[in-house]
Amino acid sequence: MKSPHSLLAAACFFLLGAPLTCPAQPATVLWQYTLPDKKTANSSTAIAPDGTIYQATFTGDLVAVTLDGQPKWTFKAGREIKSSPAIADDGTIYFGSRDRKLYAVSAQGKLKWTFPTSAWVDSSPAIGADGTIYFGSWDTNFYALNPDGTLKWSFPSGGIIDSSPAIGADGTIYFGSHDKKFYALNPAGAKKWAFTTGGQIVSSPAIGADGSIYFSSTDGNLYALHPDGTELWHLLTGGAAESSPALDAHGAIYLDVNNMATAVSGDGKKLWDYGGVHLIDASPAVAADGTVYFSAPWRDLIALGPDGQLRWRLTLGNSINASPAIGSNGTIYVTEGWSLDALAATNVLPPLAISSWPMFRANLRHTGRVNTN
Repeated sequence: MKSPHSLLAAACFFLLGAPLTCPAQPATVLWQYTLPDKKTANSSTAIAPDGTIYQATFTGDLVAVTLDGQPKWTFKAGREIKSSPAIADDGTIYFGSRDRKLYAVSAQGKLKWTFPTSAWVDSSPAIGADGTIYFGSWDTNFYALNPDGTLKWSFPSGGIIDSSPAIGADGTIYFGSHDKKFYALNPAGAKKWAFTTGGQIVSSPAIGADGSIYFSSTDGNLYALHPDGTELWHLLTGGAAESSPALDAHGAIYLDVNNMATAVSGDGKKLWDYGGVHLIDASPAVAADGTVYFSAPWRDLIALGPDGQLRWRLTLGNSINASPAIGSNGTIYVTEGWSLDALAATNVLPPLAISSWPMFRANLRHTGRVNTN
């Protein structure tokens, strides 16, 4: 039987819809999985429909782990992996590496194919509804591949592309480049439009329920664009970090700005900042009860309410370098130092928010495709 405390917490989540009135729940560590060679990870966790957890490391390993933290297999790429893995409908895992290749690995951990580029692939791939794989490279090109690894088309930009693409409901592909431009391409690879900013674009875009596109530039601005490429608004934040936006169910935008966790309204007004000390490149994740999880280097995961108030703070043993992910059962996955950690609040496990873009790469499989349900 549930305790009165857990029943109260459940009532807060399911009935009130206003977690500010609920008691804060401390987080606990469910398990820790030591990554190969005890090396760090800058890549965010992807989770398959069968519960398998995929994590890449900066030493070139892709690991598959069960829901209870047991190893399934390890695949070795040629060099470091900063790109976050994406999982296709058939279970194939795609990711880029600094050995200048994009990899396709089966759900059993076997190499299916590689596609060579001329430079690092730090961009996390996006997967279209038809199975097309999209990604950028430091060789300044943006690529579209067929599921068998053959080239569908490529598009040249004027600079390095380490921004990870986002795919809109109509199939439009959005990404930024170091040439200071933000691009929209149609599924055939033709440019629809380009929007010029005052700095390099290393952040990855998020897409709102109405089709608006949100991204930041190293010119210090957060931008919101209409789907036709015209500006909706921009907000000077002063940010230059890689953090990408996440959106809650009501359209509020969350991201890290330098050393601050920041919330912005859908019409471009800053709602609050939560101060930190160190530069944060990771992106936040939003849970269904309104809690927003931010990494706060060096070693803390913080849970904030939609009003910016601290709900809890968990200090781990090492630095958190990658964006947290929220599983379907509400478990929070983070990499700290050389381990993958599964975390949970004590009594209530709110799942991922029902939002168009609630975390880095939009969904558990990291398809980079906007949620339309």
